Amino acid sequence: MPTLRFSALSTTFLLATLCWGAAQAQTRLITEEEAKAPNLPLPSSSHTRAITRGPGIRLLSPQEVSARGFPFKLAFEPRGGAQIQADSVRIEYLKQPVIDLTPRLSGALRGNALELAAAAVPAGTHPLRVTVRDSEGREAQTIIQLHAK
Repeated sequence: MPTLRFSALSTTFLLATLCWGAAQAQTRLITEEEAKAPNLPLPSSSHTRAITRGPGIRLLSPQEVSARGFPFKLAFEPRGGAQIQADSVRIEYLKQPVIDLTPRLSGALRGNALELAAAAVPAGTHPLRVTVRDSEGREAQTIIQLHAK
């Protein structure tokens, strides 16, 4: 009997370890091949924007990240009593052609935040365009530059 108990205990430990490992899995946000594509020209920093009551978009994780893995967190801030339209959130990699990263982030949107515990990108600078719309139909867009080492 002790052998069976040890075997059952070993099996339970193995399953728990596998489940924990799956929960800690990284999301490959950008592949090496995608990173090699030419960048899309970005608007100059002197570009001015109109004041809007549209939602705010904030990067909560650092712009300087480790290419091997980092938490990727965005906050969407509705204004004027509006609600964020979860199905409007779109994240695009600004390459030629533009690469829609949104499907890779499925399940990461919770309430007014997008959160990946572990994302990975190749070393380099990666321009991402984040777009979101609120329940009043107001759209906001921002460009985030991730710098991976």
